[in-house]
Amino acid sequence: MSVSSDAMQKQLARYERIIEISQQLNSTLDLATLLRHIVSAATELTNSEGASILLLDEATGELRFEQASNLSATELERIIVPIEGSIAGWVVSHGEARVIQDVDREPSFFKNVDEELEFRTRNILAVPMKARSRVIGALESVNKNGEERFNSEDIKTLTILAGQAAIAIENAKLFQQSDFMSEMVHELRTPLMALKTSTALLVRPDLPPEKHGYIVSTMQGETERLIRLTSEFLDLARLESGRARLEMSDFEITRLIHECVDIIDSQAVTRGISVQIQSDDHMVMGDRGKLKQVLLNLLTNAVKYNREGGSVLISTYLHRAKANPPMLAVAVSDTGYGISKENQRSMFQKFFRGSDTSGFTAGTGLGLAIAKQIVQGHGGEIWLDSEVGQGSTFYLTLPLVTSS
Repeated sequence: MSVSSDAMQKQLARYERIIEISQQLNSTLDLATLLRHIVSAATELTNSEGASILLLDEATGELRFEQASNLSATELERIIVPIEGSIAGWVVSHGEARVIQDVDREPSFFKNVDEELEFRTRNILAVPMKARSRVIGALESVNKNGEERFNSEDIKTLTILAGQAAIAIENAKLFQQSDFMSEMVHELRTPLMALKTSTALLVRPDLPPEKHGYIVSTMQGETERLIRLTSEFLDLARLESGRARLEMSDFEITRLIHECVDIIDSQAVTRGISVQIQSDDHMVMGDRGKLKQVLLNLLTNAVKYNREGGSVLISTYLHRAKANPPMLAVAVSDTGYGISKENQRSMFQKFFRGSDTSGFTAGTGLGLAIAKQIVQGHGGEIWLDSEVGQGSTFYLTLPLVTSS
């Protein structure tokens, strides 16, 4: 057999394997399982030591490791790769593949990952992951086995795999989003069933008169819960679709903070929780009504998930004074039980209620998802910092109005 025909057979076998892997990826809708399959396939097809997937975080615009053959879940969570000054960032920004045969001679190689993990990268191949003409991240293969160099066939193979992987990832995410409707129906069923049961009890002739008031009170509570759930569902649907318009104006944030604290004060007093404000007079640009909704949600949660006799602090400070526009940060801190690292990553997802909150009054699970949409609609960011047993702080940023 000639060398050329031998190479042809190897190439054909590689493409057949890609087809097998693509079929496997397209039949997997669990995102975590899918990411593991992609990394394993990239390592195999490029004959390399390892591989990794970096996806753009839609909320922050940052590149984060979602899966890697040499990273633990904890390491994945803490490493952020900059768009500027990294190979993956270049690939995502330009939408083109890139091969670095010797990273020691490459100024744009982001060395922090190797330093963090005590790992040595010799060479790297990175290709963009494109879904529906949009780059969603990068797929990387690291350290070609046998001291070999990545070649044109490796680039072609990994590019094909990345295209298939991107579509599979987007499909898995869409499947998760479709759960929104099923979750919504599930959430509606509980109060509806309670109302149905209460109605059936009320019409029974043998129901003791003293039970009427209790059942009517239950029906009122479940009705209010239904109204709140459907209202928040509609709010979120409008915000996500872009149909909700923000009524922008200049207003004093400290005055709004005092209004919100006045509203939740009785709830705090009942549990012996003190609420303090540390804020200078700042003018911000935003939709006052919607931002009031955000602050009330954060303050209500800070009281609800706090310790008896605890405290809440709401403060403001300059976040990015030199930005255009400059940004003001608002922080809501509590002395509650804190949120686990695992749950922190999901706090702003629809219908998420962490196990940390068991035993507390259940909400709709939409408040923080709505808050995120509102803040991002103002060009700001929202995030949290929490330690189990030490409390939590939720932050948001807003455009600051400066005197000209």
